Amino acid sequence: MSRKVSVWPARMDVLQGLSGLLLVLFVWMHMFFESSILLGKDAMYWVTKMFEGEPLFGRPYPLLVSAVGVAVFLLVAGHAILALRKFPASNRQYRQFHRHMRALRHPDTTLWLVQVITGFCLFFLISAHLYMVIAQPGNIGPYASSDRIWTGKFWMLYALLLVTVHLHAGIGMYRLAMKWGPLTSENAAVVRARLKIAMWCCIAFFLCLGTASLLTYMKIGYEHADQAGQPYIPGERLNSADGV
Repeated sequence: MSRKVSVWPARMDVLQGLSGLLLVLFVWMHMFFESSILLGKDAMYWVTKMFEGEPLFGRPYPLLVSAVGVAVFLLVAGHAILALRKFPASNRQYRQFHRHMRALRHPDTTLWLVQVITGFCLFFLISAHLYMVIAQPGNIGPYASSDRIWTGKFWMLYALLLVTVHLHAGIGMYRLAMKWGPLTSENAAVVRARLKIAMWCCIAFFLCLGTASLLTYMKIGYEHADQAGQPYIPGERLNSADGV
């Protein structure tokens, strides 16, 4: 007597991979936009106003930023719910996994564990970041962001978020490529080695870019600390006397 096999586990696996892919692409694009501060305050100000719709509507609408924040949070929540299916659900399962990992000593099993840990941490770190974006969409800009990072001490949150999110994203893309890529028994070892090189290169690149951006925001926030809360005016110098 044949039993009907449910297709839902496979569908949820596809949805998990697709939602993860969308989130990684968003994180990487977001990192490039955030790093516009490296090109100067005016460049970052222009990017901020672009996302608020000013070039299109003639005036800024910060609620557009809130809408994007809500959409990203819902995508994160959906991805987390789908991923939880594969987490060990009891202490017994955790012990079995650790025995399995020690016995195999397979690097990809360790990468999976790193992704589980970073994924758990990210749900809290991203939620804190997105709450600020959703609740205060107009409080983003060269001075506003720098004041929040330095005077508001948010640099600690963003430093943790930077490392955690790019480890999770890089490993996630590697695992997606290994799972859905056109691998054969003949080329699997070579492809795996090349994908790992690409993974570590991506992680290193975005960590360097993110660190440079964060340090720049911290520097601007430090210089602007005595005027924290003052909005940025395009073309304005922080202090005409020192020429900064």
